[in-house]
Amino acid sequence: QVQLVESGGGLVQAGGSLRLSCAASGNIFSIKVMGWFRQAPGKQRELVANIVSGTNTNYGNSVKGRFTISRDNANNTLYLQMNSLKTEDTAVYYCHAAALTGPSSINYWGQGTQVTVSS
Repeated sequence: QVQLVESGGGLVQAGGSLRLSCAASGNIFSIKVMGWFRQAPGKQRELVANIVSGTNTNYGNSVKGRFTISRDNANNTLYLQMNSLKTEDTAVYYCHAAALTGPSSINYWGQGTQVTVSS
C-alpha cells in the first residue's frame, strides 16, 4: 500500500506561481512512476508531469517550459513547481504513483488539491 497526501494548492493570479507537494508513505520502494494529473470541470483527467524510475521526466504539452517536477527521495516527497500560471491551469491536481507488485502494477491517487488561477 502507498499513501499520497497533496498540499500547496490555492488561489493565484495569472502569471503567478505555486508549488504543490505530495508526501508519499507506505511501500514507497515499490513505486516506479510518480507524477501529477489534473482535472478541470467537464474535462478528462490529464497528465501534467511525471518521473519514471526516478530519473526520466515527462510533461504535458500545455505545461512544458512553465512547470517543473522534482522528487526529494530523502523525504519521500514529490513537487510540482508551477510558474507563469494561466487561467486554463485551473483544476484539481492529483498526485499519482504506480507501484510494481510482481508482474503487474497498482495505481495510487492522492485526494486532490484545488488550484485556481484568476485573470
